[in-house]
Amino acid sequence: MIIERIDSPNDVKGLKRSDIDVLSSEIRDLLVRTCAVNGGHLAPNLGVVELTLALHRVLDLPKDKLVWDVSHQTYVHKILTGRRDRFATLRKGGGLSGFAMRSESPYDPFGAGHASTGVAAALGMALARNLVGGSETVVAVLGDGALTGGLAYEALNNAGALKTQFMVILNDNEMSIAPNVGSIASYLSVLRSKPFANFVRRTGKEVLKRIPLGQAAKKAIEGAEIGAMHFMGPSEKTAVIFEELGFRYIGPIDGHNYDVLVDALQTAKEIDRPVLLHVRTLKGKGYEPAERDSRTFHGIGANAFEPSNGSKKSSPGARPKFQDVFGDAMIAVAEKDPRVVGITAAMPDGTGLAKFGKRFPDRYFDVGIAEAHAVCFAAGLATSGFRPVCAIYSTFLQRAYDQVVHDVVVQSLPVIFCMDRAGLVGDDGPTHMGLYDIAYLRTLPNVTLMAPRNEAELQPMLEHALTLNLPAAIRYPRGSSSGKHEVPLVPVRHGKAEVLHWGRDVAVLAYGTTVDVALDAYDALRSSPRAELSSPRAGLSSPRAELSSPRAESRGEGDTHTGITVVNARFAKPLDEALLLELERDHSHVITLEEHSLSGGFGSAVAEFVSDHGLKLRVERIGIPNVLVQHDSQDKQRALFGLSGAALAARIEQILGSRSEESRVQR
Repeated sequence: MIIERIDSPNDVKGLKRSDIDVLSSEIRDLLVRTCAVNGGHLAPNLGVVELTLALHRVLDLPKDKLVWDVSHQTYVHKILTGRRDRFATLRKGGGLSGFAMRSESPYDPFGAGHASTGVAAALGMALARNLVGGSETVVAVLGDGALTGGLAYEALNNAGALKTQFMVILNDNEMSIAPNVGSIASYLSVLRSKPFANFVRRTGKEVLKRIPLGQAAKKAIEGAEIGAMHFMGPSEKTAVIFEELGFRYIGPIDGHNYDVLVDALQTAKEIDRPVLLHVRTLKGKGYEPAERDSRTFHGIGANAFEPSNGSKKSSPGARPKFQDVFGDAMIAVAEKDPRVVGITAAMPDGTGLAKFGKRFPDRYFDVGIAEAHAVCFAAGLATSGFRPVCAIYSTFLQRAYDQVVHDVVVQSLPVIFCMDRAGLVGDDGPTHMGLYDIAYLRTLPNVTLMAPRNEAELQPMLEHALTLNLPAAIRYPRGSSSGKHEVPLVPVRHGKAEVLHWGRDVAVLAYGTTVDVALDAYDALRSSPRAELSSPRAGLSSPRAELSSPRAESRGEGDTHTGITVVNARFAKPLDEALLLELERDHSHVITLEEHSLSGGFGSAVAEFVSDHGLKLRVERIGIPNVLVQHDSQDKQRALFGLSGAALAARIEQILGSRSEESRVQR
């Protein structure tokens, strides 16, 4: 096989032309087989096979710099740059990342995981080259979806003003994760239908040279490259926006025609100003199921389809995902309240809002890959009496932090942020971890932060958020809860936790789905032969009723059990301060659990309260230390950081054993 002879871009340069088509087919076969097992971004990579081969043929890598925007479409690049033998480890713990990573290869000059960053990064590299007198070619490859993000335009605008030599390749497949939206998508559709923009530019310039208009003609010729497009172009929109920004526009060209791509890239390399090469590709190219349904095959889970025919593999007994429950909850609240609107930033399926959009098309807004705009847009809606719900992944809401602060919080507007993928996200790796949202929201005045322990609590929390006339945020993880500890729902009361088991000595305060970890530990301790180490008492093990005292708010009578208290915190802000004060009476230790960075998270909020009020409680926080969490399965990531019932039970036994020994010595 030809693919077995490819270990570097130099091997691609040495291939005969007839070998390229064979290699393309072999690469696509490897992509399908690997993604069928490991999951990943299949359709985007199938669409860039010829483009990647042409880039490796024309560029001198790694001396030249190749920057991939988002970089989920770098699988082919990895295969061609000495990582083919490890490709079976893609997205697995200790294996290849599903994105570009500087630490992984010298062929990855810039890492990414969020859209619209590529042009800015490449421009920085081009300026650095100029400052040291280098000669390398710098290329940024971005999808058309990235042009719905404002950062891309900030960089394009700056690049045109600087006039430095570098290349932007616009990989136009008419989709990002979902169909692209907005005026730019419409603009690109015009360009796709007019593939002779360069002919117009060349012909128009020659015509203007021959018109005997004296000085007027000279001025016209100076602007002929743009003027000719207005004068002779098939549409007033043809390529003008990129030329006005200072780029030489080339295209659109067939992104699956290797020979045309090579010629265009070689031509673009010789132009001494910024160049935008517009390439049209088909997402999912070469694998019929992905061509037919590129939306499904954009990003797929491990073992999700049969590679021979693309058929989906069923998951018997699978629990509904939080994103689907959220979509249903949005429909439920919107049916009761006509002020509710849903907003997503190019993630209708991933957030679950697609179903809401079908039910309420006039109250559903997909703003594109533009989180900052989404939040400010929501703030504007809120000023006019609407109740906007922004469904944005935790990691992507980071991109709109200034809008959260400046446009929502400072004005005390009732915008609700529903943050999916909060916590450990598994095989997508560090760029997608939702580990910082509590910290970056908890410090903001008048913001309510909630997290459901399971899917059933999500709608009540959304309903509660809608009763507030202030900003609120709800975080929930990728996938589903364990479903192992179902109990009747207790109404959500503002700032009040739910005590699931009363005990003494050690109280476990769990936030979100880590409640399952706490209950696993509770069950393990009850069956442990060392359970006598604890100090059992007549506890109240049922969920809390809506009474005044934290102790009295549990329902049920006379359940004697291990000496620990288990709390579903529900709120990170405001904390249930009355409960914390009550715990001091017969507890020595508080353990907090969260799928979040320990720096500034829920545990930090508890520790701050205990310290500020001089409580005699020792607070131990279990969560994610100050490290970048690499890709692996969610279960392995949780186990790595002690977020398991067994690990928690062992730690509690250590604490109880130490207390028992201290009591014996004192006696």
